[in-house]
Amino acid sequence: MKKNATPENKQLAIIGGGPSGLFMLKKLIDASLPDLSIHIFEKGDQLGAGMPYSVQGANEEHVTNVSANEIPELEQTIGEWIKTVHPHTLARFQIDLERFHEYRVLPRLLFGQYLSEQFRRLEKRAVMSGVALKISFGCEVVDVLDRPADEKVSLVLADGKILNYDHLVLCTGHLWPKHYEGKIPGYYDSPYPPAKLMLVLDHPVAIRGASLTAIDAMRTLARQHGNYQRSAEGALTYTLNQPSSQFRMVLHSREGLLPGVRFHLEESILGRDSLFDADEIRMIRAAHEGFVPLDLVFEEKFKKPLAAQDPAFYEKIKGLSMEAFVDRVMELRERLDAFQLFRSEFKEAAQSIKRKQSIYWKELLCGLSYTLNYPAKYFSAEDMLRFKRKLMPLISLVIAFVPQSSAEELLALHDSGILELVAVGAESEVQPLEDGGIAYHYTGENDETKVVTYQTFIDCIGQPHLSFDAIPYPGLKTHGTIAPAKLQFRAQEIAKDMLDENQDIEIGHDGNYYLRVPGLAINDYFQVVDRYLALNPRIYVMAVPFIGGYNPDYSGLDFCETAASKIAQSLMGS
Repeated sequence: MKKNATPENKQLAIIGGGPSGLFMLKKLIDASLPDLSIHIFEKGDQLGAGMPYSVQGANEEHVTNVSANEIPELEQTIGEWIKTVHPHTLARFQIDLERFHEYRVLPRLLFGQYLSEQFRRLEKRAVMSGVALKISFGCEVVDVLDRPADEKVSLVLADGKILNYDHLVLCTGHLWPKHYEGKIPGYYDSPYPPAKLMLVLDHPVAIRGASLTAIDAMRTLARQHGNYQRSAEGALTYTLNQPSSQFRMVLHSREGLLPGVRFHLEESILGRDSLFDADEIRMIRAAHEGFVPLDLVFEEKFKKPLAAQDPAFYEKIKGLSMEAFVDRVMELRERLDAFQLFRSEFKEAAQSIKRKQSIYWKELLCGLSYTLNYPAKYFSAEDMLRFKRKLMPLISLVIAFVPQSSAEELLALHDSGILELVAVGAESEVQPLEDGGIAYHYTGENDETKVVTYQTFIDCIGQPHLSFDAIPYPGLKTHGTIAPAKLQFRAQEIAKDMLDENQDIEIGHDGNYYLRVPGLAINDYFQVVDRYLALNPRIYVMAVPFIGGYNPDYSGLDFCETAASKIAQSLMGS
C-alpha cells in the first residue's frame, strides 16, 4: 500500500545550495515540521554563496550592492560574524574592524564566506531540531519527473541515478546560457566567471549593457590594464600600465544612460509594509474583473508612502500618472550628459550617506519593484506591456544601487579616456563574426546607420529571463507538468489590434487573447501550475530565471526570504 506524505512524514529535495537554498532551509527549520527529511543537491563545492558571491561570479575586486542593515535575518548578523573572521582574511579584503559599520558594503567573496558560515550554523540547528539533513556536493540534477499517481517527484542525476521525494524546491539561482562563447573567438556571453576576463588586450572592448553586470566586467578589465591612484585632494585617477595601449572600454546601452548610485537606505525592504496580503489581493481582483491594476499598485505602494515620507516631492508629482511620472524623471536623465548626471548623483548619494538620510522617492521605487513581483501574475496583459515599456526601465536604472567605490572607479576611467558610453537604441544588433569578435549595428545621432567592429565583446545585459523552452528540465515540459506563463488581455479589442505586430499574443482555448511572458506559470506560493491552472502540490520554483514573467523584478536576498517563507507556509498546510 502506498504511503502518503503527511505533515509528519515529508521527504523534501532542494536543488541548489546558494542563497535561495540557504533561506529555504532556514524557513523549513523555523517551521518545525515533524519528521522532516531534506536533501540538498549542490553542483559546486560551496554552500550559501551561490554564483554572485563565489568565484563563479566574483573576484576580489567585486563588491555587494547591499549593506549589512539590508540583509534579512540569518543565524548571525554580519556585525557579529565579522568579529570572528581571521585577521589574514580581513587584511586580504582590507577590512578594518575599528571602522566597520552596518551600512558598509562588503567584497562579494567575503560576503559569500558569511553566507557559507550561516549555512553551517543552519546545518547544526537542523540536527538539534530533529531535521534529517543530507547534502550532496558536486551533484547535478539533469531532469525532473513528476509522478502524480504515486504522489512523488523524481530527480534524475547526471550519473543516471533516480531519487524520489514528496516535494521539490528548485533553487538553482542564476543561469547564464552560452550561445557563442567558445565558438566565436573574443565573444563572451556573460562576464562570469570573471577570472576569464583577466586578459591584457591592445584594442577596444565592446560591453553590451551599462549597469551592474557591465560594472563587474569593467572592474576586472581595468585592473588588468592599469592602476588607480588617489590624488592629494582625494580624487581617484586611473593610469594605463602601457601608455601606448589601444585598450579602452565602450559601454553600449539602449538609451545611453548610466545606472543610479547607491545612497543611504534606512531599512531592509522586508522592514516595510510594502506587500499586499492575500486578502487585499482577493478584494482588489474582485473589484477589477479578476485583475490587479498597475495604476492602483503605483498609487497605493509608491505615491501614498511618498506623501508620508517626502511631502515636498509628493506635491510635485501627486497629479501625475505612472507614465507622466516616468517621463518627468527620465526627461532630466535624457537631457543631461550621462557622465555629468552620474557625477552629480554620485555627489548627492555621498551626501545622503554622510547625513544618513535617504532619497525617499528612490528608496520607495525600490520597494515598489519588490512589491510588484507578487501581484504581477494578476496584471492584465496591457498593464504588463505598460510596465515593461515605461516603469521597468526607470526602476532598472534607479535601483541598480551602484556602490560608491564602483561609481568612483567608473568616473576615474571616464576621466582618463578609457571608458565611454554609446546609445545604440532598441533596434541595435550584435553580429558575431566567424573569424572572431563582433560587428555592432546601430543607429547613431542624426539617424546615421553605424557598423562598428570589435575584436572582444562581452554581453553584460544582466540575468536574462529565460523563455519557457529554455528551462533545462525536459521532463517537466514533455509531460505537461509546467506551463508557459501568460497574462490575459482585459480589452480584447486591444489584443486584436496588436496581434499582427506582437508575436507573443495568442488566442486561448477559451477564445480570449493572452500575452506570453517569460518562463513558467506559478501561483502565489511558488507552486508550478499546468496549462489549466491546476496547481502541483509537489513542485515549487524560486529560481528567478525560470519565473521572470510572473516575477518581472526581484530583489536578491529579500526575494529569497519572501519566497522561502511562502513555500514553507504552503508546506505546513499540505
